[in-house]
Amino acid sequence: MPAPERRSERAHSAILDAVFDLCVERGYAKVTIEAIAARAAVGKPTIYRWWPSKGALALEALHVRIGHATDFPDTGDVAADLRAQMASVSRLFAGDIGIIYRGVIAEAQGDPDLVEAVRATIIGPRAKQCGDRLAIAVERGELRPDVPLRTMCDLLYASLYQRMLLGAGEAHLLRVPEVVDLILDGLRPRT
Repeated sequence: MPAPERRSERAHSAILDAVFDLCVERGYAKVTIEAIAARAAVGKPTIYRWWPSKGALALEALHVRIGHATDFPDTGDVAADLRAQMASVSRLFAGDIGIIYRGVIAEAQGDPDLVEAVRATIIGPRAKQCGDRLAIAVERGELRPDVPLRTMCDLLYASLYQRMLLGAGEAHLLRVPEVVDLILDGLRPRT
């Protein structure tokens, strides 16, 4: 008989896989804790022992699936790095990740704890990476020193979120270079 920790690990993974797969198959709104439990072959109490809500569970599944796919490169060219990272985010938003993330964001509108979890798990770490990358660009002289980094990160990602939330699909991948260039043009040192 497997050790309890191994059983818990397997159950945890099975639950994360179940919520992800069911959300892709049925749409986030149509997935229930009962369906997740049945797919994962666990009881509902097992799910509620680890997650307070479907949103919290789906958020962890997203976090695990995204992994390091949206980490920032540092090639020495801030524009190229932003284009590459934002294209990665855009591709994720256009696929299964976007389907589930839209549902989580919609549910978060009525759940302040889920809003904070989304900020802490998805938005915050990526905003920090963006700010750190822009700060390096300022140090290297690629951007002006008076650049409001947090505001620039918000501006860079606003179009991706807007299109993801409205289901624009992969069409917005084409706009990533345009968005980056338009924003960075206003931030470069004036000569």
